[in-house]
Amino acid sequence: MPINILIPPQVWRKAKKLGVEKKFEKALQLFKNNPFHPSLNTELLQPKQMGIWSFRVDRKARALFFWRNDQKSIEVINLTVHYH
Repeated sequence: MPINILIPPQVWRKAKKLGVEKKFEKALQLFKNNPFHPSLNTELLQPKQMGIWSFRVDRKARALFFWRNDQKSIEVINLTVHYH
């Protein structure tokens, strides 16, 4: 069953500002069908008790999210620049 994804307008604005709108859309489609698709590198961030997760948008950007109580939907809370 596909995951429902809630994305506030400010996250879309940030995707545009970072120049990753298309990559973000592609990552969201992958996530909807398989939240742990290998190319997303989905991970629970430290400290784990905060419940904030991330998935890869591209080599520099990651989406931060948390699972909603129903565990069938997420809310993306931010896009961040991620350096390797």
